Amino acid sequence: MANTPNIEEYKGVYVFAEQVDGVIGGIAFELLGKAKDLAADLSQDVTAVLIGSGIKDKADSLAEYGADHVIVVDDPELKDYRTEPYAHALASVIKEYKPNVMLVGATPIGRDLGPTVSARVATGLTADCTVLEIGTFHDNASNTDIEKQLLMTRPAFGGNTIATIACPFNRPQMATVRPGVMQKIAPNKGAKADVIEFNPGFTPDNRYVEILNVVKSVASTVDIMDAKILVSGGRGVGSKENFKLLEDFAEVIGGTVSCSRAVVENGWLPQERQVGQTGKTVRPNVYFAIGISGAIQHVAGMEESDLIIAINKDEDAPIFDVADYGIVGDLNKILPQLTDMVKSELANK
Repeated sequence: MANTPNIEEYKGVYVFAEQVDGVIGGIAFELLGKAKDLAADLSQDVTAVLIGSGIKDKADSLAEYGADHVIVVDDPELKDYRTEPYAHALASVIKEYKPNVMLVGATPIGRDLGPTVSARVATGLTADCTVLEIGTFHDNASNTDIEKQLLMTRPAFGGNTIATIACPFNRPQMATVRPGVMQKIAPNKGAKADVIEFNPGFTPDNRYVEILNVVKSVASTVDIMDAKILVSGGRGVGSKENFKLLEDFAEVIGGTVSCSRAVVENGWLPQERQVGQTGKTVRPNVYFAIGISGAIQHVAGMEESDLIIAINKDEDAPIFDVADYGIVGDLNKILPQLTDMVKSELANK
C-alpha cells in the first residue's frame, strides 16, 4: 500500500467532453447527466474537461447540460485527436486537479484515450460500463465495508455474465461508458460555464504522430441508435433469408432492422445492427422483438424503449415479461399479414 494515494484529496466527478472538429459529441452530454447523479450522492461538483484547439466557446453548452466547471485545455497541438498530446493533456489535468471520478465515452477515441491515461496516472479503468452508481464496496481482505465508492457494472465473458467492479484504493475511479446507455438531462438554457483554462505545455517528440491527410466517408447504414422504430430479429427468425420478412415490414412502417447477438454470431447481419450488452443500447419509440427469446443481455440494451411489441412462438419466452404487447405465433405467418395490413391502411389514406 506504499503507493496508495491520499484518497481524501480527490474530489469531484469529471467528464471528458469529447469533441471532433469543434463539435461536442452526444456522449459528453449523456455522461454529464450521469455525473450529476453521482456527484449528488457524493456531495461534490461536476467538471467537464474540454480538450482541443479553438474550443473555449463550447464551454457554455457543457454548463447547460450539468457541468459546474469546465477545464479547457486549448492548444494548436490538439487540433486533431492524437493519442500522445491528448493523453498528456488529460493525465495532466488529473494530476493537477485530482478528480474522484473520471468518466470517458467508450467511443473509438475514448477507448484509445482512457486506458492510456489510466496507466499514466496509475489507476484502474473499467471499460464499456452500462451501470454506474455510488455504493458500498466490501473489502474481503480486511473484511470491512468501504462506503461511497463508484460501483461500475459491465458485461463480462462475452456478455454471458455481468460484473460489478470497484477501485477502492486508487484515484481517480475511471470508467468508459458506451454511447446511448446514459440519458441527457434537460438543458438549462443560458447557463454559463465557470471556465478554468489550463495548459500543461506540449513538446512534440517521436510519440507525436503526424497526420498527413484526413479522409471522411459517409456511412451507408443507418445508426440504429437514432431510429424511432426498430424491427429487431433474433435466432428465432431462422435464417439470413428470413430477414427479408423483417426488412419488408420495416420498410412499410418506416423502421430500421436490428438484431440480437445470436444473429451477428450466425453471420446474418453485421455487428453494427446488434442491440444488447455487447451491442448498442437503443431507446426507440417502438421496438419490435421478433424471434428474440429475451435474454438479460439483450433486454439491457432495449428495455428503455417507449413501446415493446414481441412476436414469438414460445409463449413462455422471457421477452414477454418486458413487452407491452405480445403475439404468440409463427413469425413467418404473422409478419407478412402485418405488412399487408399496413400497406392496405396506407393505400386507403
